[in-house]
Amino acid sequence: MNYFEVAEEILTALGGKENVSAAAHCATRLRLVLNDESIVDQKKLDEMEAVKGTFSTGGQFQIILGSGIVNKVYKELTELTGLSEMSTKDVKDASAKKLNPLQRFVKMLSDIFVPIIPAIVAGGLLMGINNLLTAKDLFIAGMSLIEAYPEMADLAALINTFANAAFVFLPVLIGFSAAQRFGGNAYLGAALGMLMVHPDLLNGWGYGGALVNGEIPVWKIFGFEIEKIGYQGTVLPVLVASFILAKTENFLRRVVPSALDNLLTPLLTIFITGILTFTAVGPVTRAAGNLLSDGMIWLYDTTGFIGGALFGLAYAPIVITGMHHSFIAVETQLLADMAKTGGSFIFVIAAMSNVAQGAATLGVLTVTRDKKLKGTASAAGISALLGITEPAMFGINLKLRYPFIGAITGAAVGSAFVTLFKVKAVALGAAGLPGIISISPASIVPYIIGMGIAFAVAFVVTIVLAKRDQKKMINSGAKDAAA
Repeated sequence: MNYFEVAEEILTALGGKENVSAAAHCATRLRLVLNDESIVDQKKLDEMEAVKGTFSTGGQFQIILGSGIVNKVYKELTELTGLSEMSTKDVKDASAKKLNPLQRFVKMLSDIFVPIIPAIVAGGLLMGINNLLTAKDLFIAGMSLIEAYPEMADLAALINTFANAAFVFLPVLIGFSAAQRFGGNAYLGAALGMLMVHPDLLNGWGYGGALVNGEIPVWKIFGFEIEKIGYQGTVLPVLVASFILAKTENFLRRVVPSALDNLLTPLLTIFITGILTFTAVGPVTRAAGNLLSDGMIWLYDTTGFIGGALFGLAYAPIVITGMHHSFIAVETQLLADMAKTGGSFIFVIAAMSNVAQGAATLGVLTVTRDKKLKGTASAAGISALLGITEPAMFGINLKLRYPFIGAITGAAVGSAFVTLFKVKAVALGAAGLPGIISISPASIVPYIIGMGIAFAVAFVVTIVLAKRDQKKMINSGAKDAAA
């Protein structure tokens, strides 16, 4: 393959070097920020053998080339455009300028929560392992594994401690990430998170019972009472508090004399933000967070399988807009408050949608005679089944339209089924076939059946629609010939 020619052809299709304002690459894709996406010659890109697919999301135009090829094409592209090599972060920053306010808000949530997902995933999966050890009737009739083998009891207790750590100290993780995202000192953000889960405070999960019994401890300061309540497992309070912390710190950096900056700025930042957190921010946002979680749970419990079907139907279109990143905050809250919520139903719906996208793409693989399309569909379909849907959704299904219809139909039916059986995840992870390990042990079988339903419906509907389109094309050709 002549990588220079490939880069030159891509650049021509993009509208020339004047239309490219930023460029980077990841493992498989060119990630570009274009001045005007409307002038891109999409047909030319689709006809290129090296191009496996394209899609536009979050202000970036991405071209799928594959590992081992993308870096070589990128090198030639930077020389042709005169752009210096950029990181994906540089391109993200450039693309953010093209986003509307709502998209910027969603991106902000994504920037905060994506870095802490590994810790949440680890904790959730450990919680799943603990559930396997403690669930009755899963492996042995009438007994759990630790009841059958008492010597494993302490192992389960140890795993449970490891599992809960990320959720008990969740404000520390969010405080660090959010303060950094808002332009403040990440370590002050972490200190704020530690303050919010300090052991001297009433445990956040005991707040409801203490409120009923009238046993909430308080600080009494100059006639004012401030509740001594922790914020374990919360999301919204620490997000807002971190924003205030970053803005307070930046303001103080500007007004405090440089000789006293390192001494006074951290002191005043933590003190002012801490006071505001416990007097105003915490109580208000705790109530708002609880209202959001309770609302989601009510919607899930009340609308039943119909609501699940509608959510499944809408999930892929939501992904197209990028709004699905905002679900991370809600999922984190659902998982942190597992005793009340039972886990995350959003993850399960996402898995049904991803599997359906993969099935629709594999349906295209079955019916198409185009060799290039077959090659792209096979890789993209398998990737979607494993939880990565961008190549399948943007590279195949949306372009051809009929497989996207098949995919959202399969997602709706599969989501209705899993909602009927109240399937929930106890951890975040790859939303697809590997997601089995993230599911509550009692719901694993319905989860697998739901994936099977989503796959079968999407696959069959895609093939039926493909046959219909082929028949229309044949009839249209026959009419043209007769004319």
